[in-house]
Amino acid sequence: MKTELIIRSTSSDIDFALLKDGRLTALNNETTGNKFSVGDIFLAKIGKVLSGLNASFVNVGYEKDGFLHYHDLGAQLKSLNKFIKGVSTGKIKDYTLKNFQLEKDIDKNGSIVDTLKSGQNLLVQIVKEPISTKGPRMSSEISIAGRYLVLVPFSDRVSVSQKIMDPEEKERLKRLIKSIKPKGFGVIVRTVAENKKVADLDKDLQNSLERWVVMCKKIRSVKTQQTPVKVLSELNRASSILRDLFNDSFTSIVTNDETLFLEIKEYLQEIAPNKEAIVSLYNSKLPIFEKYGIERQIKTSFGKTVSMSKGAYLVIEHTEALHVIDVNSGNRSNKATSQADTALEVNLIAASEIARQLQLRDMGGIIVVDFIDMHTAEHRQKLYDHLKAEMAFDRTKHKILPPSKFGLVQITRQRVRPELVIKTQESNPSGKGEVEAPIVLLDKIEIGLDKIISSKKHQKILLNVHPFIAAYLKQGIPSIQQRWFMKYKKWIKILPRDAYQYLKYNFTNNNGEIIE
Repeated sequence: MKTELIIRSTSSDIDFALLKDGRLTALNNETTGNKFSVGDIFLAKIGKVLSGLNASFVNVGYEKDGFLHYHDLGAQLKSLNKFIKGVSTGKIKDYTLKNFQLEKDIDKNGSIVDTLKSGQNLLVQIVKEPISTKGPRMSSEISIAGRYLVLVPFSDRVSVSQKIMDPEEKERLKRLIKSIKPKGFGVIVRTVAENKKVADLDKDLQNSLERWVVMCKKIRSVKTQQTPVKVLSELNRASSILRDLFNDSFTSIVTNDETLFLEIKEYLQEIAPNKEAIVSLYNSKLPIFEKYGIERQIKTSFGKTVSMSKGAYLVIEHTEALHVIDVNSGNRSNKATSQADTALEVNLIAASEIARQLQLRDMGGIIVVDFIDMHTAEHRQKLYDHLKAEMAFDRTKHKILPPSKFGLVQITRQRVRPELVIKTQESNPSGKGEVEAPIVLLDKIEIGLDKIISSKKHQKILLNVHPFIAAYLKQGIPSIQQRWFMKYKKWIKILPRDAYQYLKYNFTNNNGEIIE
């Protein structure tokens, strides 16, 4: 699989598009000056303590206070508070924890009223960005993520990612980490650490320890009245994406920003020096997302209706409580041996696209999928296994329930950032309201063309469309119509039809008969 990371930088935003074999699988946006990202650590001030919710509001400088539940305090809260107080007053000058005496863990079933007091300072980390009207979700169980390892202060535990399946490799990694782990720190071994040498792991561990020391020095310089203040920032989004996703399948990283280009090259020198050559600076006048076909994929992937192969499509609706996805077979011809086989075929195609859509839009919370009804337990199990396999590549925590007798599949997916919503509709040129952009209709037309031409039943094909769409297909050199000729080796005649609504189209033969 060929993986490409395309980064578009503007004056106010940076957009990251991840392509796998040319297909858009992830899209991230970072607003310049964003002060509240997942992983950021703050020396914050406790606000109102709520006994009924067993939680507290936390002031981190955002317009809405953050939320901290008792279960997110971490068992080592007393040790954390003791250490931070010692660092702030200057009594603790050794930040390595090797001589630090740990305190007793807090009661896991305790009350937040007995643990925190309004107005006190507390070290917290953002685990969920501000979403809608809610402030950030916080935790005081601090961790510092590296490329291969996650450093957890005030712990002694070593754990290995469950995605590493080989028991011998798990044991090897545990043994190596225990030999290099500093006292007072726990370590979580990430999936990408599999088969890595001890020198690579130790270098990553030392980098995280350096960040810990930098944070402690920042805490030492903060005066009590200055809180809340950010004491450690997560890596910029480009570096964090590379840290979490980079592997040998990456073939190119392209950006139109020179500063980002230099930052990425520098970061790759640290984590994968042999891959530094894949980074390039984009200088063409054609916009970078146009060059790599990303704009078109965005338009066709973020609408209410999402087209799939063989004429099938999804309808994605959003409510306050949950997301609903409806699977439709469309007007595809049935070449399967039975209706049951057709339903299974469409559902398997839909499962793959749904897994992509959840990651692409970063949809979280409860998702209910209405698949086409399947009446055999064997088919329902096959769909369930396929959906789980497709979702296995999703790094976000999720859970999938088996299909119900009604064909409904329920998915829960952790939400740590606002869902990515991109407007795909444009003003209706022939009336009031909005319609899907022409490029969305183009995607549906091309799926129909592929199907008709592959059948080899028709010598001449005429496309009947609204005059605005006809003009869109004919404009430019080469026009879309000309590109079709080069692709299919067949000229597709385009007929403007004044009576057609904006999104209506039909294929006809030379006798004016509609081609299905």
